[in-house]
Amino acid sequence: MGELIGELLPLAVGVAVSPVPIIAVILMLLSPRAGGTSVGFLGGWVAGVVIGSTVLVLVAEAADLGGGDESSTGSAWVKLVVGLLLLVVGVRQWGKRPAPGQPVVMPKWMAAIDKVTAVKAAGLGFLLSTVNPKNLLMIVGAATTIADAGLSTGDDVVAIVVFTLIACCTVAVPVVGYLSARERMAPHLDSLKDWLEANNVAVMSVLLLVIGVAMLGKGIGGLTG
Repeated sequence: MGELIGELLPLAVGVAVSPVPIIAVILMLLSPRAGGTSVGFLGGWVAGVVIGSTVLVLVAEAADLGGGDESSTGSAWVKLVVGLLLLVVGVRQWGKRPAPGQPVVMPKWMAAIDKVTAVKAAGLGFLLSTVNPKNLLMIVGAATTIADAGLSTGDDVVAIVVFTLIACCTVAVPVVGYLSARERMAPHLDSLKDWLEANNVAVMSVLLLVIGVAMLGKGIGGLTG
């Protein structure tokens, strides 16, 4: 189990440090409906990670990626493809980073984020955690890794819980911190939002490249080992 958690850690961190959802939840916390929308967003984000990883683990296990030479080869190919796709996305992200002094363009939907309801915020959190291609690739990699370990159902549940806790911590911490110490957190959230807006492309592209190389190496190792 310890080895499995170690393999899941970089993938969970990859989901956790996605700048866009962190910026989104910060904007919600700075809006008039801070409490309801931020909690709704967090609930949707957690649900997306849990449901996505659970479904993909079940699919991977149904495809018999968790035992025998043939299934190990199948798992290795999945990791190889995921690694290559992460590298492609990372390179594309790096090419889109703004030049020094150039204004950062954020998604248009962020301009109206202070008007969303708690229900819409939950839906947005769910979509950003599962439909987002970068996060989906991380979750696919995590699900394949869990299935490949060939552990019991109980251990699979523990692995999914650990993956979810790490993947969701960067969205959960601002929400919990703001709700418990609103006046002290507000100025720090604003500064964090500005930094993430300025550096989100560079942070995410470097992370994708690093994790992509790691997944590619595991895939190649599984095919040649």
